[in-house]
Amino acid sequence: MCGIYAYLGPRNGIKIALDGLKRIEYRGYDSAGIGAVIDGKIECYKDVGKITALEHAIGSLSSNNVIAHTRWATHGKVTKENAHPHLDENQSVAVVLNGIIENFQPLKEKLASEGIKFKSETDAEVLPHLIAKLYEGDLLKAVREALVLIHGSYAIGCIHKDHPEELIVAANGCPLVIGVGVGETFVASDSNALIHHTREVIFLSDGELAKITPEGVEIYDATMAQISKKTEQLLHSVEEVSKGAYEHFTLKEIFEQPQTVRNAMLSRFFEEYGTVALDGLNLNVNDLLEMQRVLIVACGTSWHAGYVTSYMLEDLARIPTQVEVSSEFRYKNPIVPEGTFVIAISQSGETADTIAAVREIKAKGAKVLAICNVQGSTLAREADGCLFLRAGAEIGVCSTKAFTSQLVVLSLFSLLMARMRHMSKLEGQQYLHALQKLPEQIQSVLEAAPLIEKIAKKYSKYSDFFFLGRRYMFPTALEGALKLKEIAYVNANGYPAGEMKHGPIALINETCPTVALCADKVTYDKLISNLMEAKARHGKIIAIVHEGAKGIEEVADDVIYVPDTYDEFAPIITTVATQLFAYYMAKDRGADIDKPRNLAKSVTVE
Repeated sequence: MCGIYAYLGPRNGIKIALDGLKRIEYRGYDSAGIGAVIDGKIECYKDVGKITALEHAIGSLSSNNVIAHTRWATHGKVTKENAHPHLDENQSVAVVLNGIIENFQPLKEKLASEGIKFKSETDAEVLPHLIAKLYEGDLLKAVREALVLIHGSYAIGCIHKDHPEELIVAANGCPLVIGVGVGETFVASDSNALIHHTREVIFLSDGELAKITPEGVEIYDATMAQISKKTEQLLHSVEEVSKGAYEHFTLKEIFEQPQTVRNAMLSRFFEEYGTVALDGLNLNVNDLLEMQRVLIVACGTSWHAGYVTSYMLEDLARIPTQVEVSSEFRYKNPIVPEGTFVIAISQSGETADTIAAVREIKAKGAKVLAICNVQGSTLAREADGCLFLRAGAEIGVCSTKAFTSQLVVLSLFSLLMARMRHMSKLEGQQYLHALQKLPEQIQSVLEAAPLIEKIAKKYSKYSDFFFLGRRYMFPTALEGALKLKEIAYVNANGYPAGEMKHGPIALINETCPTVALCADKVTYDKLISNLMEAKARHGKIIAIVHEGAKGIEEVADDVIYVPDTYDEFAPIITTVATQLFAYYMAKDRGADIDKPRNLAKSVTVE
């Protein structure tokens, strides 16, 4: 949540920072601000709303030392006063912060008792006051001493009016990346914002600080010992972080899925042997053979991917699998018996609740495999092994291509476990053959976009939906409903179809349509019976069903056919259809699709 961008170098850093903020605006977009050292003073500009409002307020100012921020509100309302940067009373120190200072209230009360007046409702404002109080000529030292006093997770950028060629940044539990250019340095919350300027980056680890000057970057650990960190090479391209000819990033990312699914499986299987080789697994054969149960932790869309995976691991590999929402799991006293293997799923690799759950699990001695999309992320670094999605940058706030890539990677992992147990080579080969057909099958769903758009427009005025499914289609229904909630602002509930008669069917009427996900062939006939119950109560039905299904047209008002595949892969193909349905619903309702209200791409605070 929130995004930081900073620049130190010979060019106009204000222009560069504003452009950088636009590239990370998906991290928070209720307000934005910029602070710069100009002629021995700190100039600070803030505004509510999108970055363009801030851009107009700043005009043609120029500075070589700049910090900038785009906000997702935690403490305090959406106002100019609560926007970052925050300054001390003498306007000598400016700070931008991503994260939460958990002990800000006692710190604020102590500072207020000393006569310091606060201008905002935020937790972040205590930091510039602390730094100014501790400052004795050494900015790095003052920042470090101030950070010792605060509790929480954060990433910060700090400038001082007396240090026009010095920028201090630090990270603890929130991502921060330093981009190393030629004679200039960039800082961002997300490496996607740096690719236009440099591919050479340094990922700050927890407790680390950096002093950035024209001479270069100095990194210090939590004890203030200077350390050496190698730069890493960013792998994604500029094209991946631009919309191209598409109206929205979300639509572009939906249409990228044939390729991202190919990328997810590329060079990860041996068709001849019907099995899998996963780069980054970092586990030996004994680790895998000793696995007695699997625990999956994730949040949101990633949790839905984990839920689908639980069916696969139990069906194919016969391994008992438990799926937990990270934000709840972290507050349990979890039982992690010997033989438990943990899969942690996070697109960004920075989801605070999932990282906290992983740390608790590792403290109990379990091995953790991360499923992640972001190079250098906290989760990727802390897990024992990491399988990257290779989906490229996902800019739209609602996850689309990352979800289907997660399912592909986890399908490969499930096959690996099945082949190590009882699945035959022939069965493995057939499974891989079906997996390889997915890109062209997804493409056929995308080619049905005009039909899906027509159906979405027909239902765009409705405000309540049920998404129903059974077996593999139940977690797929949860994901379909989430997409409609996220970008179209429609009340949509994913539900197991067999449970409707236990209460929710009371809500079914002619104004509450049902999106029925019917592509699970094992439960298809049972689901048809459930839909008949809804139809008897005047409910309208939109069915998404595999080609060749019989009897659906007599029940459904509208039908979207998707290619037939294994039940294990039906969630991938069906989800592409529900993504398009949600997108076109949102478009017809006039919603801000790439940046839905109240949401941020990476949930880096609890």
